[in-house]
Amino acid sequence: MGMLKEFKDFAVKGNLVDIAVGFVMGAAFKSVVTSFTGGIISPLIGLIFKADFKDLKLILREGSVDNAGKMTGEVALLYGEFLTYLIDFTIVAFVMFMIIKGINKMKKKEKPAPAAPKGPSQEELLAEIRDLLAKK
Repeated sequence: MGMLKEFKDFAVKGNLVDIAVGFVMGAAFKSVVTSFTGGIISPLIGLIFKADFKDLKLILREGSVDNAGKMTGEVALLYGEFLTYLIDFTIVAFVMFMIIKGINKMKKKEKPAPAAPKGPSQEELLAEIRDLLAKK
């Protein structure tokens, strides 16, 4: 039972729950960005290349179409798909940068707690001791 209690304590700690929530939100955000890139950015860039941006590829070896109409034996570099994922990554990285920058800016605005009142300095204490000894 000790190990089960230890695991429960670990699993419900605030930081772990925060990480889990962040992970789920990040996955949902990634879906939004992928949809944005695939549905808006790629078609606009595709207008420039006169093709679907995600389908851009450099064919290294021609393939052949079989009886079912499926391409077989083709070897190609799928650079359009790679560029789409690169755009996704850049958007996510930029948004995360802006979020962290905002959080850091908010942390700087927090005023530090007032310093505890300082006691007498070393010189003041020595002078007080000297005066007490002089009275005796």
